[in-house]
Amino acid sequence: MSTARTPTGRREPRGGADALVLERAFPDAAETVWAAITEPARLERWIGTWSGDPATGTVDFAMTAEGEDVPAEPVEVSVCEAPSRLAVSLGEGWRLELTLAAAAPGTVLTFAHLVDDPAAMADVGPGWEYYLDRLTVALAGGEVADIRFTDYHPAQCDYYRELFES
Repeated sequence: MSTARTPTGRREPRGGADALVLERAFPDAAETVWAAITEPARLERWIGTWSGDPATGTVDFAMTAEGEDVPAEPVEVSVCEAPSRLAVSLGEGWRLELTLAAAAPGTVLTFAHLVDDPAAMADVGPGWEYYLDRLTVALAGGEVADIRFTDYHPAQCDYYRELFES
């Protein structure tokens, strides 16, 4: 049985482009949240893993939460300021910005996907909601497998389609 989740994303201008912006609050310190989004073993718990040397500016990222046979793709790391800011580009021209800010009693993660294809947001928005909720559960020590994609997609598709129309 599926339990539809309420979408939390918003549309926001960023650097001359539209962005899909989502936020999540955590009771954890910024360093703990940073580790969950940057350390391969912790990242793998909720979305995927990376390999390579980030000092080169590029790593290979595999979305292991998408299945076992998903190929890795190169990710360009353009900003990495631990533990507060990460900006990457991947795949089909996706540009992502993650910022962490202290907020009592912990940290707020602001996640932005700079929009290159507004029509794709009907599927992309629910996907990021799903993954960020998996991050929330992973940081809380819960079972990420309990988060079901069907609670987000297709239930949130119309919201994100309408958000990026016009």
